[in-house]
Amino acid sequence: MRVGRALLLVAGVGFGLWGVWLMRDFTAEQLVSMGTWLLGGVIVHDAVIAPITVLIGVIAARVLPRHARAVAGVAFLVWATLTVAFINVLSGQGGKPGNDTVLNRPYGISWVVLTLAIAVIAAAVAHRRRPATMPRPRRRGPSSPAA
Repeated sequence: MRVGRALLLVAGVGFGLWGVWLMRDFTAEQLVSMGTWLLGGVIVHDAVIAPITVLIGVIAARVLPRHARAVAGVAFLVWATLTVAFINVLSGQGGKPGNDTVLNRPYGISWVVLTLAIAVIAAAVAHRRRPATMPRPRRRGPSSPAA
């Protein structure tokens, strides 16, 4: 285990140093822009994305049955990663004027189809994981004593 951690540490430091090496020709304006984006990403994550994720988790814990919670969490993680990967094409950024070969597909429809596929697969897995016999709630009628 220690050897694995050491290798990961060496690889991480190596990639970090390589990134610094690649920035050696950056202008001051580019460095400030990069810093702004990095700081903005942290702020958006901590102020917007993390609280929304926690709220969704709290709601899911109260609404979903126990056997479906882990599946829903994984599905949400996959969906969020997919959405982050799609942001540029969904917003239309990255296209070039005069070049019709860039962003020439129905990315919005593709994202919706993939989102639905994730939801259907998650529902099927959650259904498969449910206990064989779900306990029925007891009915309290006039003939049964109150607990």
